[in-house]
Amino acid sequence: MAEQNSFDIVSKIDLAEVSNAINQTMKEVKQRFDFKNSKSDITLEEKDQAVILHSEDDFKVRSLNDILQQKLIKRGVPLKGLTYGKVEPAAGNTVRQRIDLQQGIPMEKAKEIVKFIKDTKLKVQAAINADIVRVSGRDRDILQEVIKVLRDQDFDIHMEFTNYRSN
Repeated sequence: MAEQNSFDIVSKIDLAEVSNAINQTMKEVKQRFDFKNSKSDITLEEKDQAVILHSEDDFKVRSLNDILQQKLIKRGVPLKGLTYGKVEPAAGNTVRQRIDLQQGIPMEKAKEIVKFIKDTKLKVQAAINADIVRVSGRDRDILQEVIKVLRDQDFDIHMEFTNYRSN
């Protein structure tokens, strides 16, 4: 029987790193002159997998977002894994913006990835398994080629290649 090699395509964001980036952002916001005496705040809703930006006006929310993005990049959190909601009015004459954190590959993107892999005509099998895509094949070199082709293609989501198994 032929041996199978495989790897998984996943999309996960480390919530601990997001929490650390939020703490660093709030520390910087408290020291900045343009945020002096403002009601700016960032909260992480772990059960909803979202970050909520809250401030007095659109400009401050955008500034808050810029600082947060800088801290996320420094901590290695991919910005492609963030989905921004629109800025909406909140209580007390303030505004808020919701940023959803991507955990897992959405089904339509998973189907798109599988179709793309099949269209490459490489001798591998791709299968959707919940919120991951598993790619398996006989030759490790072909699997490496699939990873290279997927990195070159833009699917508008963050992708990591994990669980590389070689027999």
